[in-house]
Amino acid sequence: MMRRTRTTDRADIASTIAEAKAELPAAFSKPVSRQLGPLLLWATFIALTVYCLIRFDFSPERLWNGLDQLGIVVREMFPPDPGEAPEDILWSLLETLAMAFLGTIFAAIAAVPLSFLAARNTLPFSLPRLGVRRFLDTLRGIDQLIWALIFVRAIGLGPLAGIMAIFISDTGTLAKLFSEAVENIDQKPIDGVRAAGGGRIQTLRYAVIPQVLPMYLSSTLYMFESNVRSATILGIVGAGGIGFQLSDRIRAHRWEEVCFILILILVTVAIIDYLSKTLRGLLIGKASG
Repeated sequence: MMRRTRTTDRADIASTIAEAKAELPAAFSKPVSRQLGPLLLWATFIALTVYCLIRFDFSPERLWNGLDQLGIVVREMFPPDPGEAPEDILWSLLETLAMAFLGTIFAAIAAVPLSFLAARNTLPFSLPRLGVRRFLDTLRGIDQLIWALIFVRAIGLGPLAGIMAIFISDTGTLAKLFSEAVENIDQKPIDGVRAAGGGRIQTLRYAVIPQVLPMYLSSTLYMFESNVRSATILGIVGAGGIGFQLSDRIRAHRWEEVCFILILILVTVAIIDYLSKTLRGLLIGKASG
């Protein structure tokens, strides 16, 4: 009996819907603007893609010829050869690691006070906070490569230009990440320290820093991993390090040595990634514990 009642109810609902559609068909159909919207988006996307391909002279023949030349270069890379002065390559690699390390450390130190100035809950005044945030946007909005070119022109060739480029760019990025961590902290520990009579320094030390420290460490280590790779590119524009050795051998078409340097970079990055991941887990575990 219950099944028949349910069947009857469904039939009545379907009949009611059918009658409503017959009386008000426009209410059950999409407006023309909603129908044309997706079509216009797809048409714009396809037109933009085709324009870019034509503008950049893309053709299957050109791509095939490029792949053929790439195959020749790859064949010339093997077997890898360290060349006549492998110690220069190893020293340049250490120089690159030092550039990434110093630039990241200096950026993390500078980002800590800036993060509190950019956070809504630690600097309630909107105008100064807005100025700090726009300043950080400027720092990270300019690519490290451009900063490196600027500092190479300003202070000359060498690792110092690379360190400054990493420092300036990463300060904006880390301060942004740090400020978001500060804004997402739990208010209860802060209220507890204040209720116990703690001042601003005690509140910062015992309620804020323990909450944000794991994220600070994680972000800093991740940026160091990224900067090891970035420092290689910075060397190509004159900022020293392994990138200078790499670009020098590419210009001289010494592809066996290029291959050796690339393998060395890949192995180094893999080791750095593994050690950084392990260290990040240990530090965050201790900080959270």
